[in-house]
Amino acid sequence: MAAGFSVAGVEGLPEISTGDDLAAIIAGAAEFVDGDILVVTSKIVSKAEGRVVRASDREDAITAETVRVIATREYEGGVTRIVENRQGIVGAAAGVDASNAPEGTVLLLPVDPDASARDLATGLRALTGVRVGVILSDTLGRPWREGQTDIAIGAAGVHVFDDLRGGVDASGKPLSVTMPCVADEIAGAGELVKGKSSGVPLAIVRGLGRYVGDLDLPGARSIQRPSERDLFRQGADEAYDDGYRAGFDEAQAEGPLRETSDFE
Repeated sequence: MAAGFSVAGVEGLPEISTGDDLAAIIAGAAEFVDGDILVVTSKIVSKAEGRVVRASDREDAITAETVRVIATREYEGGVTRIVENRQGIVGAAAGVDASNAPEGTVLLLPVDPDASARDLATGLRALTGVRVGVILSDTLGRPWREGQTDIAIGAAGVHVFDDLRGGVDASGKPLSVTMPCVADEIAGAGELVKGKSSGVPLAIVRGLGRYVGDLDLPGARSIQRPSERDLFRQGADEAYDDGYRAGFDEAQAEGPLRETSDFE
């Protein structure tokens, strides 16, 4: 285990536009050593890939990107939709975001964040000659907790989990479920030096080379919990409404209730 690691933002990137060669731009702006992990704000990848729509189409874009609605809540001025999007990520507004987007537009997430991360890692390794891992990050809220944090939505050349199952803890007790999601932890660390308002979309995490590996490692999609193990597939209100409706329909199928006397 490393005694520590460092996180540094990469400044000086130009405004990214559709069709830009991100790997070449980043390689020209940053210096890498073997085992570095690059945390990339997904928005600059979306810009390079042309994932931009007009702001007036935002609600339609959210609907188009939605696979499954988890919960909806009204607030003054609109409705918040918590959904599962095409990338398998559960969050607000399917990841459609206006922050740091060109005026009058909103950004969609990359179509395949793992593929985008893999392309970027492949390009950086070829251009720099060193083994670099790449994590694409985006900001999400968490159930039961206020505030937001960055998570990994795409990854390449990085072990997204540190699987400790089958080992023992410091007291010699067996570890049966311990599997830290280091990709999310690294994404959160990167956000500490990037931020929403700093204009710094990249962070280099150094000192965690033990998590860097081949480009065919499972990506961030493997972090999504399979539906059969998902204990929170619906919001509480939605689950109650569905349960009530199912009970009502079952009662109706059994026929109308009939009155009985105490002597029957």
